[in-house]
Amino acid sequence: MSKLERLKKEALEEHIPIIMDDTLNKIYEICDNRKFRRILEIGTAVGYSAICFSKLLNEEGKIDTIERDEERANKATENFKKFKLEDKINLFIGDAVEILPTLNNKYDFIFIDASKGKYPFFFEQALRLLDKDGIIFADNILYKGYVLSDYNKHKQRTAVTHLREYIKMATENEKVKTEILDVGDGLAVTKFSTNK
Repeated sequence: MSKLERLKKEALEEHIPIIMDDTLNKIYEICDNRKFRRILEIGTAVGYSAICFSKLLNEEGKIDTIERDEERANKATENFKKFKLEDKINLFIGDAVEILPTLNNKYDFIFIDASKGKYPFFFEQALRLLDKDGIIFADNILYKGYVLSDYNKHKQRTAVTHLREYIKMATENEKVKTEILDVGDGLAVTKFSTNK
């Protein structure tokens, strides 16, 4: 078992949400051997996806990743060291709602996988930070199928409402083109429209 497989197994055993294999493979497929200069990840968990995305970086490339849960962030820091990626991955510990507005780099790859209730805010910030030929990936956008159904139970209502709002924002904004892919738990892929 490789180090990466072991990390995935541990995360799944501890019920830590990590990117699904088919979602990751779809992202690799969409990126199609492209190498990125700067990746932003919103929601680090234990660092599994950031480690997977590191293979998409060019030689000088860097990843900025944000995690609110201090315990998970500390575990992610350990994992980045284990994979000798501490020079490639910069981890911000804190709430993405507070951290994102302080960032001013342009990113050519942005991955959103954090609090579902904050997705519309994350989308606005991602658009602000996205390079002209960049890509935004939003994971879990269909949320167990609830988002496109008439689901209205109280327990998940806020998450579902905000994910629906994200889809509306991403598909109705004329500056961008968004595809919703039925892969994993749903993946939204957004790029700037070429004709704008």
